[in-house]
Amino acid sequence: MDKKYIKNLNNKEVEVIVNKGTEKPYTGLYNDFFNIGIYVCKACSQGLYFSSCKFDSGCGWPSFEDEIAGSVKRVSDYSLGRVRTEILCSNCNGHLGHVFKGEKYTQKNTRHCVNSISIKFIPLKKKDIKQIEHISEKYRVPKKDFFLFFNQID
Repeated sequence: MDKKYIKNLNNKEVEVIVNKGTEKPYTGLYNDFFNIGIYVCKACSQGLYFSSCKFDSGCGWPSFEDEIAGSVKRVSDYSLGRVRTEILCSNCNGHLGHVFKGEKYTQKNTRHCVNSISIKFIPLKKKDIKQIEHISEKYRVPKKDFFLFFNQID
């Protein structure tokens, strides 16, 4: 990870985001958090997940059924003596967590198990659509994805 992203992280964030650690279950800020907005990478602020994809899996970490297109990359993780799929921010390579398939929690049958410490929540309201150019550029999210998301907000 580029040092420009690391310099704004505290020691706990570096342990998880850079050194691929894991926060303890049920301790993260966003585990039981269901406000409307977008979750961005704590290190580089790239948009990762819309709140409409978040669900309660009961696992102790924030769970999402899908990422914003192109925002997350997957790599094989052999760290526990078995193969898991690690998820990283596609912009800065910050460690987010792991993705699991086949658990039948959602229609997509996918669970992104994300460390709260790896993400930051940005609240959004319907009126924010007026600033879509700025928001789209700031969080590196395609405008079409924001339009779809804003159409889901009451």
